Amino acid sequence: MKISVVINTFNSERFLDACLKSVATFDEIVLCDMHSTDQTCAIAERYGCRIVYHERTGFVEPARNYAIAQASNEWVLVLDSDEVVPEALREYLYRFAERSEHTEYAALRMPRKNYFFGKFMHGDYPDYIVRLIRKSKCDWPVTIHARPNINGRTASIPSRRHDLAIVHLANESVEARLAKINVYSDKELLRRNNQRFSVGKAFFKCSWRFLRFYLIKGGFRDGKAGFTYAALNACYKFTTIAKIWERQSLSGK
Repeated sequence: MKISVVINTFNSERFLDACLKSVATFDEIVLCDMHSTDQTCAIAERYGCRIVYHERTGFVEPARNYAIAQASNEWVLVLDSDEVVPEALREYLYRFAERSEHTEYAALRMPRKNYFFGKFMHGDYPDYIVRLIRKSKCDWPVTIHARPNINGRTASIPSRRHDLAIVHLANESVEARLAKINVYSDKELLRRNNQRFSVGKAFFKCSWRFLRFYLIKGGFRDGKAGFTYAALNACYKFTTIAKIWERQSLSGK
């Protein structure tokens, strides 16, 4: 059973070498680049990637379907350029694809480890993501942070299997996360502009987001880093709602 790896990139040189090294033994690597101006494509060439190009869109989702369609194999591992696949996970993926060839399973959901202040974030684990898919049974919506539509059953790797989690190498600074909050909340307006939020509902949504990351999922175990991570996640929610209020107010809605 063969598996293609598909990676979307734009100026992704920082972690790309580690990412590609972790998937070098897969059957195919397709890198879909949005015309990077750094060493992204040069790094990809060293690993024998097949490079295709897509126009710049500002975020990855609009290019997902195009990138996946370029894969030669039915089973596709969709990976970000700052993610690493441990060897144990690679072996598991091949066994899963082999076992699932004649079943209704069309995708596999796997946990991901995220880091902040140099620490593993308990409050953001397992952060499940659907990344192994059958190409013919997947459609990726073009809105930001969208999850793929899967025509078939989706299996899950148990969260207790930390050895089978994708490792997210990005260890962003507070400044970087605040900048991303501003950019991503703008993109959220594309799908949320018609939603309505009272002050009470906004307070509940933001408070619940903080409590879920910090108390319920155990972010308190990560000290100041865990508190900051949870607060920034709540900030992302509030910023999105505030921009919705602003746009609706200016348009008279």
